[in-house]
Amino acid sequence: MYKHVLVPIDGSETARMGLKEAIKLAKHLGADMRLIYVLDDLSKIPAEAVQPFVDQLRGGGESIVQEGITAVRDAGIAVDGRVVNALGSEAGECIVKEAVSWPADLIVCGTHGRRGVRRVLMGSDAECILRRSPVPVLLIRDTTSESGPNR
Repeated sequence: MYKHVLVPIDGSETARMGLKEAIKLAKHLGADMRLIYVLDDLSKIPAEAVQPFVDQLRGGGESIVQEGITAVRDAGIAVDGRVVNALGSEAGECIVKEAVSWPADLIVCGTHGRRGVRRVLMGSDAECILRRSPVPVLLIRDTTSESGPNR
C-alpha cells in the first residue's frame, strides 16, 4: 500500500506528533520514510546581511532532521532526511515537490488546526500540501494547544 512516507518536520510539537504517527504507520506497513525540513524563503534580503542567519537556521534544521532520523531508526524503519531551501516558494510547495520527486506514496504532517483569521494571518503549510499534493495526505492535528470551536 504505502511504501514511501514523507514527513515534513520543523521542531514543533505538532511536527513531533506527526512524526510519531508516521513511525507507527510506517512500522505497521513496512514502509520507508523521508524527513524534510524546509528553510523559509529569505531571497528578498541581501545575501551578505542574511547569510549568518541562514547558516544558523540550516544548522538548526539539520539538528531537527538528525533527531528525527534517530527516532525513526530506533523504531527499525529505513529513513533518510534533508534540509531544503524554499527558494521563492512556500514551504508547502517545496514539500509537494519533494513528494513527487522522491516519490512518496503518502505525506504525514502535523497541523495546528487553525481556522478563520488565525489561519489567514499565520498561513497554512498543511493546507497548501493538502490542496496540491498528488498523493494522499494524513494530517495530525494538535488538539492540546488551543481550545474552543474556532481552533
